[in-house]
Amino acid sequence: MDNEKLKAEAQKALDAGDLEKAKGLLAQIRANKEQEETQAQLKTELEDELKGLGASDEPKTKPETEEPTEPTEPEKDKEPEEKEEVPPIPPKKDEKKKEKENRSMEVILDDKKEKETRSINQFIRTKGEMRDGLTTVGAEAVIPIDRITKPEKQPETVVDLRQHVGRVPVTTGTGSYPILKANKNKMISVAELAKNPALANPVFTKVNYQIETYRGYIPVSQEALDDSDIDLGGLVAENIQRQSLNTSNAEIAAKLQTATAKTVTTIDDLKDIVNVAIDPAYAVKIIASQSFFNELDKMKDNDGRYLLQQDVTVASGYKLLGREVVVMADDVIGKKAGDKVAFVGDPSLFAKYFDRQQASVRWVDNDVYGQLLAGFIRFDVEVADTAAGFYVTLGPKV
Repeated sequence: MDNEKLKAEAQKALDAGDLEKAKGLLAQIRANKEQEETQAQLKTELEDELKGLGASDEPKTKPETEEPTEPTEPEKDKEPEEKEEVPPIPPKKDEKKKEKENRSMEVILDDKKEKETRSINQFIRTKGEMRDGLTTVGAEAVIPIDRITKPEKQPETVVDLRQHVGRVPVTTGTGSYPILKANKNKMISVAELAKNPALANPVFTKVNYQIETYRGYIPVSQEALDDSDIDLGGLVAENIQRQSLNTSNAEIAAKLQTATAKTVTTIDDLKDIVNVAIDPAYAVKIIASQSFFNELDKMKDNDGRYLLQQDVTVASGYKLLGREVVVMADDVIGKKAGDKVAFVGDPSLFAKYFDRQQASVRWVDNDVYGQLLAGFIRFDVEVADTAAGFYVTLGPKV
């Protein structure tokens, strides 16, 4: 079916509302047009090729006597004859595509590293005579070095103790924070129409805080920022944020270590602290050192089952005696590596983190061609409720 009939059918389909049929007919019309154009182009190329072949036969029919007698003239006449013998044939689409692909491959392979490798090979084979494209020091070739500029981060255990203690935002550098002590008072029975007795007054304790400022900076040259393959500014800012976290963790851990000390040797001793020594109103957690946690992980019940349980409902992923277990480095919650210690209690009520200003990162102009990346953090940590926990040391079994 020719294009005119297809157009008529497509128009009928459009009028009838059959869009899918009309779409298919239009696609067929476009395909027919492309086929016609391709055939016309091919016909033109073949005609040009035939004309070129016909023109190349004409010089062969000319007599040899027509050649000039001067020595320079025959060379001029022969040059067009040689050119006419091989007429220019326009390349086909597939040939153009292959030629383009070949050129692209040559560009990819002909990079700096390939050139340097070939130059070194030439330097070795020619015993130092050929040095094109090669960096040398004296008479020695300098082999190119591949430099990796993206640093690999070492794994770090990130536990933010600020998420476990009580966080109190403050707006002044000094002040006090009232704590209402647990109320254990009771009413008394009185006779009918008797005078009301006075009830016990609520008891408050004040926690005084003094905000401390922690700050520092890291100098970064502008050249390093411009030439780095990675976000160097972001990397330095992340490093400063980690230093501020380490600072707050150290101060909070120092306060947790001031809790009433206890020593345990068995799991039953730990149960006595959790179930009896601490009031059941407290939300008990176990903030343990790695060495303490390792011993807990080995403990079994009478049936040989491990006591430490994995629990996805808590952030740390572990529970012991129904309480969340948070694992920290030995030298953070303890004093040194190998310390088997833990804070057992409610850290949110035991210690308060008075937050004056969170860690901030600011660009500070420098006299040299560079910048200073500075970090600031202002806070104080104080013990609020000494009855909320104990500092437990795991001793050897007797």
